[in-house]
Amino acid sequence: MNDEQLLRYSRHILLDEIGVEGQARILAGHALVIGAGGLGSPVALYLATAGVGTLTLVDHDTVDLTNLQRQIVHRQDRIGQPKVASAALTLKAINPELNVQALQEKVDEARLDALVQSADVVLDCSDNFATRHAVNAACVKHRKPLVSGAAVGFDGQISVYDSRSGQTPCYACVFPPDAQFEEVRCALMGVFAPLVGIIGSQQAAEGLKLLAGLPGSLAGRLQMLDARQMRWSEILLQRDPECACCKSA
Repeated sequence: MNDEQLLRYSRHILLDEIGVEGQARILAGHALVIGAGGLGSPVALYLATAGVGTLTLVDHDTVDLTNLQRQIVHRQDRIGQPKVASAALTLKAINPELNVQALQEKVDEARLDALVQSADVVLDCSDNFATRHAVNAACVKHRKPLVSGAAVGFDGQISVYDSRSGQTPCYACVFPPDAQFEEVRCALMGVFAPLVGIIGSQQAAEGLKLLAGLPGSLAGRLQMLDARQMRWSEILLQRDPECACCKSA
């Protein structure tokens, strides 16, 4: 690290759990963020300010006026612009040395395979089950840790699915692709603005811990927040030995 980096990241370096070595790992890390909306905004902002060396943002959408209630990485004068381009402008303004790869595309299975393979940690900030399962499958295949968050209405959830150990569940163990889950989206149900900030900030924290090599991730635990009462609950998760996605991993 040069002198400017030592100063910029000094508050991380002062932490015994991170120090110079942990910050160096963050600086060398590559995070893949799927989605540059409500969850992706705080995720991208905190990863960028913390010094993640390469940040790949993937989103096919453009900035809309309705996004600005909660998607804090965007600005009103960027309405109509690609979300990834808007996010990249904000991130580079905060941390000019950041390497941002802004990909405006709706990724398919083949594209995800390549993107996940090159990343050190994947943060799923998407808003639909199909994308989440596709991201999970790629993470299982390449044994990359996945930080998955979701938020709608006043309800949020977060967990880490880390297939590197072979002991903890993957996303499909918990939410089987053939199960009947009611899929609700912000466009129909609404979302409490700070909720995506809370869950997204947690995702960023878990991602940074994984990059820095810190213990104690959320792997094997699903945390759920009822923001009406600001009450957290936690469920211990088990790996499904018959899971079609990870049983042979």
